[in-house]
Amino acid sequence: MNPFDTRRAATTRASLALGALLVAGALAGCGAGQISQTATQEPAVNGTSGTVANLALRNVHVQAVETVDAVQPGKSVPLILSVSNQSPDTPDKLVSITSNVGSVSLTGDTTVPAGGVLAVGTPDGVTALSQVEAADAVEAAVALNTPIRNGLTYAFTFNFEKAGSTTLAVPISAGAAPRREAQ
Repeated sequence: MNPFDTRRAATTRASLALGALLVAGALAGCGAGQISQTATQEPAVNGTSGTVANLALRNVHVQAVETVDAVQPGKSVPLILSVSNQSPDTPDKLVSITSNVGSVSLTGDTTVPAGGVLAVGTPDGVTALSQVEAADAVEAAVALNTPIRNGLTYAFTFNFEKAGSTTLAVPISAGAAPRREAQ
């Protein structure tokens, strides 16, 4: 009996076991990432989101309670959104908002500070910023010229002084309004 054959067989078995462990680890790692539950999660807010250059628009929605089959023309409804400036040194300004469902009027200082946030309107369930600290309230009101309905989205174009413009499909949210009883 050759003592070298026993050592060679043990070394071969150990090498095979180590190789199998490495292959199993590599295969297990491949399955953990591309199709995970958190890869496609969306934020739990009423609105939509978008970006233009260094600006991130979040929770963009029209806040309107629909009491009949549509919110009728002639009514003014608030547009709610937050704009976050990702640039550390370049402020920007929201110049205008346009939509084919009505004219949008802006009030207040619409400057988006560098590294800061511009809050337009007050979403339901949130304390108005002006009640928390000294701040100029920025509001956006949409004077409807066409009926709008819950469940649909409407095109709004946001125009910024430096970043340019972006168009988003904006939904309607009834906010914290109570549910309507069946008629």
